[in-house]
Amino acid sequence: MPDHAASIVVLGIDFGARRIGLATGNTLTGTARALNTIHHDGSPAQQIDAIIDSWKPGCIVVGLPLAADGAETESSRAVRRFAEEIQARHPELVIDFQDERYSSRIADAQFVQARRNGQARRRDARNLDSVAAAIIVESWLEAHRTADPSALPSADPSGLAS
Repeated sequence: MPDHAASIVVLGIDFGARRIGLATGNTLTGTARALNTIHHDGSPAQQIDAIIDSWKPGCIVVGLPLAADGAETESSRAVRRFAEEIQARHPELVIDFQDERYSSRIADAQFVQARRNGQARRRDARNLDSVAAAIIVESWLEAHRTADPSALPSADPSGLAS
């Protein structure tokens, strides 16, 4: 793994059946920012691969939509299948999951506040999925905040974080 001064680019994904929010983060700064939202018809592989090729992340964090009690849902199983598809195409990458409960609500609340403050327009709502992805990355970065990057999740033989 990299030394203490190295940073790792983290690609965040908020997966949905019609839209996928994307964000990028950095382990050195502990910050994340929204990138864009992919609108898809069920086959976003080419668009996701282009983002991976462009940003060259060291880790991908995928939001996991668990039930309020923490149980798996049909949506979380779909997210896991989506992550497995990415892993099959990019076996060199570590893919980790972050509980995304309430990330969309937080993104919505941030948007409402930005609208009130005159910092966002109605058309900016189309980027809420990427804002949710940034919140997912920030949550993951906070959960993995450490002075030692070697303590970050490592890949098991399937590449999915253990």
